[in-house]
Amino acid sequence: MYALYSFLMGLFFFFSLPFYLIKMCVFKGEKLFLGERLGRHLPNIEKKSYRIWIHAVSVGEILSLQNLVNRIAGEHPDWDICVSVLTPSGMRIAQEKIKAASCLFFVPFDFKWIVRRFFLKVHPDIFVLTESELWPNLIRVASKKTHGVLVINGRMSERAFRRHYRFRLVSRRILSNIFRFMMQTQKDAERLIRIGVDSRKVEVTGNLKCEVVLSRMDEEEKAQLKKELSIPPDKVIIIAGSTRSGEEAILIEAFVEAKKTGNPMGLIVAPRHPERVEEIEKLSASYPVSVVRKTSYSGEKLWDILILDTLGELTRFYDLSNAAFIGGSLVPWGGHNFLEPAFFGKPFFFGPHMDNFEHLAEIFIREGAARIVRNRQEVTSLFIQASRGELVNMGRKAQTLLQSLQGATEKTIKTMEKMILSERNSRGHE
Repeated sequence: MYALYSFLMGLFFFFSLPFYLIKMCVFKGEKLFLGERLGRHLPNIEKKSYRIWIHAVSVGEILSLQNLVNRIAGEHPDWDICVSVLTPSGMRIAQEKIKAASCLFFVPFDFKWIVRRFFLKVHPDIFVLTESELWPNLIRVASKKTHGVLVINGRMSERAFRRHYRFRLVSRRILSNIFRFMMQTQKDAERLIRIGVDSRKVEVTGNLKCEVVLSRMDEEEKAQLKKELSIPPDKVIIIAGSTRSGEEAILIEAFVEAKKTGNPMGLIVAPRHPERVEEIEKLSASYPVSVVRKTSYSGEKLWDILILDTLGELTRFYDLSNAAFIGGSLVPWGGHNFLEPAFFGKPFFFGPHMDNFEHLAEIFIREGAARIVRNRQEVTSLFIQASRGELVNMGRKAQTLLQSLQGATEKTIKTMEKMILSERNSRGHE
């Protein structure tokens, strides 16, 4: 089976690599890091007592590792934590967010001889896969070269389940190389068991992305911030966080339309990139609204739209707001993190492009803890409902649901500790 898989992979690479090179290098200007993926430039780091290799693919998966890696580094300073990624964008995010990792590198191409080279150089004690990334040769070699393969934050979508179930004889053989599966939900676990995985290997641990710990403002701090920004007590504040080009026009038009109801409301726009502030100001000038920048506002007048042109303040403005729109979702960007407004119990909504948080977004929508908007009319409707206080219950549901999904970090670390302890004991008996 593995020989056939490697042969098909070889054919795929032979015929598709030239097109992929043109797409990435010529049109997108991205490097492919082929040498790194062949194991030629792996970082040479002296190994501590134990080493964990964690592999994450998407930006969302990488972001979910922040708290886990920080906790491991804090509780076990004698452990090395190596993190591999698939894409250049993933590497950029990992370099920015996973500061506690001992080393970062690109995952190898899934050919046995390349994978073996990586394990000989990295020499991990435990190999960890995040969510649903299953590379047959990588898993097979890892099961032989480490003390165990662990799937964390695991998920099994309906589409993936149908595919695995159709080829379950092959899937069972691949999955048999995995020591333990730590799944996000009961449904994920059940699908895995239906494929044929031993139920004793499967447990439901929650979602690592939900491990959110933020500082809250007390009522006095909120009152002071509102005073600084001349926000009257009855004014409903909606924040649009991490917005991208193409979204502000829709949001501003919807806001102008919603204001016609007469409800006192204000819109705070926090662009993902503050250098776009002037662009948003020019866009707003064509509408009958008063627009100010946060950094230049001195409280001299009331405003309709406040542009948050600072870095690092978005979290406390989520805390201040009455409702939130999550940017990067009305345009095909993949969406941004909505767990901060959920932590504060704020109702939130987003567009249809939430690829970076797809699975989690589905859960919040299904439970009535979030809403999806697809056009200006739907955004206007949500603005009006927020201004009337009709979304408060949705915010409570979001906070409760987020709390119910927490606890994965603690359970994941305990499982890793057991695996390390088992290896330590086996070493002691050698």
